[in-house]
Amino acid sequence: MLRLSIPVRQALAKLTLPVLIAAAFGLMLLGKADTILAERARMALADALAPIYGVLAEPLANARAGLDNARRMLTIYEDNARLRGENERLRRWQAVALALDAENTVLKANLSWVPDPTPNYITSRVVADAGGVYARAVLISIGPNHSVVKGQIALDDRGLVGRVTEIGARSARVLLITDMNSRIPVILEGSRSRAMLAGNNSARPRLMFWPEGVMPTEGERVVTSAEANAFPAGLPIGTVHYTASNVAEVEPLARLDRLEAVRLFDYGLHGVLPPEASITRLPDKKH
Repeated sequence: MLRLSIPVRQALAKLTLPVLIAAAFGLMLLGKADTILAERARMALADALAPIYGVLAEPLANARAGLDNARRMLTIYEDNARLRGENERLRRWQAVALALDAENTVLKANLSWVPDPTPNYITSRVVADAGGVYARAVLISIGPNHSVVKGQIALDDRGLVGRVTEIGARSARVLLITDMNSRIPVILEGSRSRAMLAGNNSARPRLMFWPEGVMPTEGERVVTSAEANAFPAGLPIGTVHYTASNVAEVEPLARLDRLEAVRLFDYGLHGVLPPEASITRLPDKKH
């Protein structure tokens, strides 16, 4: 066995940190020098790991569901009381909704209303919280011969999740609305005022740039705007919440901390995306 003297070992220990720092800077410069090559390398690695993530995701989801069931059993009495109250409120709102729906149908008929086309969508499973170059992103499994393109809108059963920014042969990466690179034009439903929703890598994105003289109100619903051809109008995002320092944030409706499946909608919109996420479609395979 080769034995090193104490001075040599001390010299090697001192060199370890500078060498690691130099290697990190080298990788950063390589990624900046050729973003397309870096993206292809990232997605090739993601494609290779996606099946492994998929195998691991199912038992983890089952374990999580078991823990959730145990928690619900402990709070079942309080939940029943809360649900009875919610049922009463829902019955009252149902009557209001039915009356508004009938009125809306009559008005649309009188105005010869042309509805928006129904977008195509696919459902994909989230296999990993793999941020890559982003702090808040998820990796989804889409399988071969898919029709997913960059810019498609991702939603869960509650609201907006984010947009597709990177695509591989069998997987894709979705940038969440909470990532600091996310910018979404929105409308405040109460005042119909426009604003910008900016992610900040926390659980709640921040509201910015609303009109002077208009203040978002606590609990006000926030939906997407059709500005910049980036999102369709009216997709639910969340509700306004003020922090202790009086900063307007949005509590997302989507369960971003526990995504299991998302739906990818093709609205045919490819507006504002991060610089490295240029719109490209995978070439068709020749058989």
